[in-house]
Amino acid sequence: MIYLPDSLIDQLLLDDIQYGDLTTRSLGLHSQQGTMTFTSKEGGCVSGIAIAEHMLAKLGISTQCFFQDGQIVEPQSLLIRASGTVEALHQGWKAVQNILEWCGGISHYTHQMVNILKQYQPDGQLACTRKTIPNTKPLALTAIIAGGAIIHRAGSAESILLFTNHRNCLTEPNDWRSHIQTLKTAAPEKQIIVEADNREQAVLAIEAGADIIQLDKLPTKQIEQLQSIIRAQNKSCRLSIAGGINLQTIAEYAQTGVSLLVTSAPYYAAPRDIKVHIFKQ
Repeated sequence: MIYLPDSLIDQLLLDDIQYGDLTTRSLGLHSQQGTMTFTSKEGGCVSGIAIAEHMLAKLGISTQCFFQDGQIVEPQSLLIRASGTVEALHQGWKAVQNILEWCGGISHYTHQMVNILKQYQPDGQLACTRKTIPNTKPLALTAIIAGGAIIHRAGSAESILLFTNHRNCLTEPNDWRSHIQTLKTAAPEKQIIVEADNREQAVLAIEAGADIIQLDKLPTKQIEQLQSIIRAQNKSCRLSIAGGINLQTIAEYAQTGVSLLVTSAPYYAAPRDIKVHIFKQ
C-alpha cells in the first residue's frame, strides 16, 4: 500500500468542492439523506477504491466497498455504495468519480500489459518509470501496483542508474569500467544499472561488469544478440528494455527473452467509465 497523506486527500476534494455545491444548497437539499453508487460500466482491473473510501469518509459519508484495488470485475459491477447527506454526496461525486476512472484506466492498461508479458515470460516483471504526469505520482503508482506492475524508480535517490547524460559530464565518458567501479565503491548496497543507447555501448557495459543494462529503444534482433553475448561470456548481468513499450508492442519485446520491461505507457491510458447514481433515501 502506498500511504496517501490527509493533505493529498483534502486537495483532491478541494479541487472541485472548495466552496460547496451551489446547486444542492440552492435547492435546499443540504440536510436530506441519500445514497450514492459507483458502478464500473466496462469492468476490468479496478483501482482507486481505497482512495475513494478515504475521500468520502472525509465528507462524513459512510461507505460499503464491494471490491478491492487490483481485482478484476465484470461490466456493470457495483464498486461502492455510499450513504450520507445529499449535500455531502454531491460534494464527493465528481472528485471520487475522477479518481476511480483515472486510476482504473491505469490499472487496467497495466494489467493487460502484464498478462501479455506473462504469456512469454512467466517470471517477467513490468516496471513503470518515474515519468508520471506531474502531481499524480502517488495515484499513478497506486494504480500500477494494483495492475500487477512494479515501481521502476520512484525517484532518483533510491537507485543507481548511469545515464548517457551522466557520462557526458565526465572526463572520460566511454570509460565504462572506471565509472561502474566508482559507483560500486560509492554505493555498495545498490545494483549498478546503466543505460545503453546502442549495441556497442551495451557490449562495453557487459564487459565492464554492470549488474543491469537498460537498453533504450534497441531493435529486437540486437537485444537477442546481446542475450547471446551474455550467455557466451557467462556474465551475471541482466538486460532490461526501455523505450517504446506499450500495449501494442509488449508482445514483441517479451519474446526477446528479456524478463524486465520498463515503461511509462500506463500513465497515459484512457480513463475507465464509472457511472454514478445519487438518490434520496
